[in-house]
Amino acid sequence: MATAAEDLIDRRRLRRKLSFWRMSALVVLALAVVAISLVAGLPGQGAGGRDQIARVDIHGTVTENERLLRLLDRLRTENSVRAVVLSIDSPGGTTAGGEAVYEAVRKIAAVKPVAAEVGGTAASAAYLIASGTDHIVARRTSIVGSIGVLFQYADASKLLDTVGVEVNAIKSAPLKAEPSPFAPAPEAAKDMIRRLVMDTYDWFVSVVAQRRKISLDDARALADGSVFSGRQGLANKLVDAIGGEDEVRRWLESERNVRPGLDFVDRKPEKDGFHWPLFSAARSAIYGALGLDPAAGSLQEAVFGQIGHLDGLVSLWQPSQGRVGLQ
Repeated sequence: MATAAEDLIDRRRLRRKLSFWRMSALVVLALAVVAISLVAGLPGQGAGGRDQIARVDIHGTVTENERLLRLLDRLRTENSVRAVVLSIDSPGGTTAGGEAVYEAVRKIAAVKPVAAEVGGTAASAAYLIASGTDHIVARRTSIVGSIGVLFQYADASKLLDTVGVEVNAIKSAPLKAEPSPFAPAPEAAKDMIRRLVMDTYDWFVSVVAQRRKISLDDARALADGSVFSGRQGLANKLVDAIGGEDEVRRWLESERNVRPGLDFVDRKPEKDGFHWPLFSAARSAIYGALGLDPAAGSLQEAVFGQIGHLDGLVSLWQPSQGRVGLQ
């Protein structure tokens, strides 16, 4: 009986030891995952400190994205980043957002080469961003241009009359809160908005003329809201070359003396800040499986997008329309 009791005690001790080591192994594994996530998410880590060409996506609606701006500023000072490439596929967005990213791109260009690789579209504010680079490469069938500014407002006064709703206001001045959706816009309000739009438009055109090295008159002729294919853009000096990554590499190595053979490394705001890369990857996978935008930062953005949240002046080209395609 004593032997049986001792065997039982030994088995219990063994089970406790096994449980301890199993738990220890799980803890070590969890710590390793956390450590890898933190190292992957630390600023300036990039591809293990190796020299690289950093590639940053500019896609969807352009806004004043603080995380993107922080990433661009970080790439400007990161020694292992020998050049920056903006991979652009965007119909544009807010004028303030385009201006902010444009200025960040120009700061990068002051210290290292920066180029734009246009995918499907670089229009309006997205083209403004592309013009901030030193070399624009597009596909033959890419869409570029739509240089211009837009201010839209609704007039729901007829609808309110129909349902019998009257909206009254006491204002400090006639142009305060004009144009209003509750009444037809007075001519003075239209003139005010027109001056606002044209002031921003003139600045946009001057930027294009300066950056693309064309006359102000030529830039203004192109800035009637028209969009152009990549080939048309090349003929109109809105694009520097036709191609993709290989053409960008050729320019960097032959024209800007970037060391041959460097890897293009995708750099994303989520991975270059103090975030959880594994969580971001899981979120993107779930959004993608549901048919939503995997790059969205929130469920609201994934479902509704950012179009409905653009206030003020925008520089946007047909966000809900299709692309030019070959069938």
